[in-house]
Amino acid sequence: MKDKKDLKVVIAPDSFKGSLTSLEAANAIKKGFELEGVSNCICIPMADGGEGTVDAMISATGGKLVKCKATDPMGTTIDAFYGILGDGKTAVIEMAAASGLPLVKTADRNPMLASTFGTGELMLDAVNNGCSKLIIGIGGSATNDGGTGMAKALGIQFLDINNNELHEGGGALIDLYKINTTHFDKRFYDIEIQVACDVDNPLCGESGASYVYGPQKGATQKMVTQLDRSLRNLAYVLKKDMNKDILDLPGAGAAGGLGGGLFAFVDAKLLKGIHIMMEAANIDEQIKNADLVITGEGQTDYQTAFGKVPAGIAEITSKYKKPLICISGSLGKDYEKLYDIGITSIFSICNKPMNLKYAIENAEELITNLSQSIARLVARQD
Repeated sequence: MKDKKDLKVVIAPDSFKGSLTSLEAANAIKKGFELEGVSNCICIPMADGGEGTVDAMISATGGKLVKCKATDPMGTTIDAFYGILGDGKTAVIEMAAASGLPLVKTADRNPMLASTFGTGELMLDAVNNGCSKLIIGIGGSATNDGGTGMAKALGIQFLDINNNELHEGGGALIDLYKINTTHFDKRFYDIEIQVACDVDNPLCGESGASYVYGPQKGATQKMVTQLDRSLRNLAYVLKKDMNKDILDLPGAGAAGGLGGGLFAFVDAKLLKGIHIMMEAANIDEQIKNADLVITGEGQTDYQTAFGKVPAGIAEITSKYKKPLICISGSLGKDYEKLYDIGITSIFSICNKPMNLKYAIENAEELITNLSQSIARLVARQD
């Protein structure tokens, strides 16, 4: 290993859920290395498309936050946001900022009525601000409308057999007979859209949007059955009127069918969130020239290998044969399996018996202390 003054360290963690954003975690790791005299630390906060993606990508690319009004899942106007990356042409949107479950009180949650209209409004605002590429994270939705609310915001009409426009929400789609694209905002034909979609659920059936995710959004068993039938009807009409087949598309069931809707209505590509993030941040080039890479997350277990941030970073470090250390809030079942995907070593920030509350409240200090210890190990002392 090089002398510490010459050591280049790339720091690319995910957020520590419920405790630190990815930027805060990266800065805590950097502080630990700087305490040992390692000053060439490059912080590239990461995310996988869920909460915190906008902040992470803004930070990683030198972008800016944009605040705007949007419609929440139940039709109320709220303050929302999205980001524009450092290139000035790419917008990053968290659908949860306008259509997320936390925006709806538990007693009011009803995926029969909840709409993704607000997500479409964020997309429109970004295009109105000159963006030609959209990156959309679709985790944490309150909706089950197959993205029809989003499409309505872009000018598409959903009509019943009597040519009446359907009301908002997934429940109404059982009456869908015709899709009218006459008033679709044609600018979106020229917009590149990538969707951070880290699940492969189909649109319908026992593994589909309604059965798997409907109950957590407030759906009763009766509603689940109705919503599944509604999405199946949407898929039928989409194939009939637009020649788009989403019924068995992997990921179509993400976010209550928004994954399928984005694919069908705006020709979006459904991709792994971490891959989108890494490309936007140009992290490949940074890791190529690094001596050591540090990643991290709130809990590390065997599921980390399935597209989470440390696994994505490991793909690149393996390619360039760089050492990769993962700092974790806690270590779960079979975390050792991650050594097989290219992670060199994994450490927990818990340095003594402690409960979860203590670990969350003191995560920043614990991460810094552990990082300082790692720095002492990997950097030659004077």
